[in-house]
Amino acid sequence: MGYIITIARQFSSGGRELGRRLADELGIAYYDKEILADIQKKTPYSLSYIEEVSENRPILLPPINYGNSFALYTDVSLQQNIDVHTAQNNIIREYVEKSNCVIIGRGADYTLRDKKPFRIFVYADMESRIKRCREREEDHHKYNDKQLAKRIRAIDKKRRDYYEYYTGLKWGEKDNYDVMINTSNCDIKKLAHNLALFIKDATKEN
Repeated sequence: MGYIITIARQFSSGGRELGRRLADELGIAYYDKEILADIQKKTPYSLSYIEEVSENRPILLPPINYGNSFALYTDVSLQQNIDVHTAQNNIIREYVEKSNCVIIGRGADYTLRDKKPFRIFVYADMESRIKRCREREEDHHKYNDKQLAKRIRAIDKKRRDYYEYYTGLKWGEKDNYDVMINTSNCDIKKLAHNLALFIKDATKEN
């Protein structure tokens, strides 16, 4: 039985943990930040630069007026954005050719649309996301709840802008996913187990 599962998620909603546990439950590969290292092998760019580019949509600047003519001012990083995004898409497709897998983020649901992956979107209420942030990373303790909520929304906006720029689809829109999962106050381990059973049944029917 083949499984190609993509997980898009709000920041600090537990999507990464859910994906890792789901891959373990199904006995398949899990890809997340490994993608960045593989992009570095195929491009001349540093890992830190690739990480930055892979999370942000390109900045397109307006044309410059030179007297009687116009010249398109191209952001020097635009071609690099294209290089990184192209390499990323190729790598994601290589992953699914190699084995069944769970892929986190990166617009993989769109990249693999011809493969008809099982597409999951993970979300949670702000209270749960703030709590998860504080449990996961020490530096988040220097922010109060209001500041942390602002950071969370900013990261969500980056993810939304990136996804919608490259896919033309609405990030988090229910029609673009097979399952929407609210992880607020959920036990992720139990959720992953039950989700694995559901996916096995759903895949069997197809």
